[in-house]
Amino acid sequence: MLGVFRIDLGWTHYMCGIIGIASSSPLTDRGWLAQGRDALRHRGPDDAGEWWSADACVGLGHRRLAIIDLSPGAHQPMQEPGGELCIVFNGEIYNYTDLRKELAAKGHAFRSQSDTEVILAAYRAWGTDCLARLNGAFAFALYDGRRRQLFLARDRAGEKPLFYAPAQGALRFASELKGLMADPGMARRLDAQALDCYLAMGYVPGERCMLQGVNKLPPAHALLFDLRSGQSQLWRYWQLPEPDPAAAAADEAGLLDELERLLEDAVRRQLVADVPVGVLLSGGVDSSLITAMAVRAAPRVKTFTIRFPGHGQYDETEHARLIARHFGTEHVELAAAESSVDLLPLLARGFDEPMVDSSMIPTYLVSRLVREHCTVALGGDGGDELFAGYPHYNRLLWLQQKFGAVPTRLRLAAADAALGLLPDGVKGRNWVQALGTDFATGVPLIFSLFDRSMRRQLMAPQGAWDLAAERIREARIPRSADLLQRATRMDFANYLAEDILVKVDRASMLNSLEVRAPLLDYRLIEFAYRKVPSRLKATAHSRKILLKKLARRVLPPEFDQQRKQGFSIPLAQWLQSGPWRAFFRDTLLGSDSTFFSHRAVSTLLAGQAKGRLNSERLFALVLFELWRREYRISM
Repeated sequence: MLGVFRIDLGWTHYMCGIIGIASSSPLTDRGWLAQGRDALRHRGPDDAGEWWSADACVGLGHRRLAIIDLSPGAHQPMQEPGGELCIVFNGEIYNYTDLRKELAAKGHAFRSQSDTEVILAAYRAWGTDCLARLNGAFAFALYDGRRRQLFLARDRAGEKPLFYAPAQGALRFASELKGLMADPGMARRLDAQALDCYLAMGYVPGERCMLQGVNKLPPAHALLFDLRSGQSQLWRYWQLPEPDPAAAAADEAGLLDELERLLEDAVRRQLVADVPVGVLLSGGVDSSLITAMAVRAAPRVKTFTIRFPGHGQYDETEHARLIARHFGTEHVELAAAESSVDLLPLLARGFDEPMVDSSMIPTYLVSRLVREHCTVALGGDGGDELFAGYPHYNRLLWLQQKFGAVPTRLRLAAADAALGLLPDGVKGRNWVQALGTDFATGVPLIFSLFDRSMRRQLMAPQGAWDLAAERIREARIPRSADLLQRATRMDFANYLAEDILVKVDRASMLNSLEVRAPLLDYRLIEFAYRKVPSRLKATAHSRKILLKKLARRVLPPEFDQQRKQGFSIPLAQWLQSGPWRAFFRDTLLGSDSTFFSHRAVSTLLAGQAKGRLNSERLFALVLFELWRREYRISM
């Protein structure tokens, strides 16, 4: 078992919950801070802390899940010896020993072995430019009493969450919305544009939040709040690099060597812990490569695979066993219990903002089972976006090849005509819609939930509705002449950040499990987008080309590289009859106070009964309705 694998006995990492407030004037109501902090207890059940500035203008709270170094010296909020700087931090800085040595050489003295203290020293040395030097997954808030400024920052990919709410000369922040909503005085009104995005895309993108007056700090962004002026400054400190012009002619063998070296180092750094660590092994390319790199770094590695009894099409155990046997890992196969519809209210409450991804259910169940065996697990998130692993990349390139020469206006007219003949939920409808894409500048919304007409029907009880989602999404499409570059960059900034990473963070944290993503080491991200040409990512007939070449180099020859098993549940089957169908119908139609049009919902349910693909659409409406009721959200 890879249990206590140490490179430096003093290393400290946290998966935690943070919360706080900074105000231009002293605060008399302080009780909500502790309440909000403890609403995040699942993120950090091991310890709690609270700190207030002497002038009562700044309060910071922290919940701690201890991964390494259980000493009191690592307690948060953490102050610098002079008392001018104070920080609350959620995450891990994987290169912090390197930074510590550099800072010590500059004369910084350290009292603990904590990476939190290294952030304080890095800020003291380099100010807000310290962010460029951090390799990790993090969200933190640092108060600088000298400048009377609160400094917020979030990691490059968005692995750790951070919400903030500016109002009346003050700024509040928390890892999760429930921390902010612990304040009984907080307004709980719905943001109409955010809901429109949710219904169209399945998530709320960028800085938007489902609640009015609240924002998400976007990935790779930082914010300074000045207590003297009450004003905030938001900026992006990192972005995906542009492709190297020389990448098209890059040496394939050299790229493969560099990829292997970077992945091995990322896995090595992320294995460090003083608690049991495991690898989530599905038997797919990404998790199998991470397992291969883990056995190079540690004497014994523990791998986990989840079975869903009764649902053989979702069983990955044979593929995982092959990898586990080849690398000699201590392999554990866990059987997930049958998914109960009773999980939905729990997940709606735990996810803060609703998101449309029914695989949150197996993700939660997997996290619950794995947590019984370890506190930290490595997963394969990021590989599909970095190296073009999703099947829709092939289809997009095929569409471009077949129809790219046809004028866009003709394709758009044909697509519109076909859509008028195809009912909602018919398989392939979204791909017909994609025919109207401008392949020179656009990226079609392949996983569109509700188009404009459907959203207008759904929202009929709410009166006139701002159909803003298409405009908002259009503004987020990256500028690139390369369709694959646009599509993968779009998914990295949106689907990965707002769906995949949110799902993994909330589902794992509800079980106090930390999940790390070695493929999202920023050096690998920059390598994938700067150096790897599109021809080594995907074509109309293949995908994840370079990563699969690495798999052929390091994985057993009988490994099935072509398999692409999504992590999902048989939701469509469950909605045919029984408790799931009854629960969905009762939630959406059982009360006059439901949010959506009964007529539109009934049409969706009837279509689902006829075999149309409406299960995720219905899931979207149910999860939103449960969330709205749980947190008493009004228009």
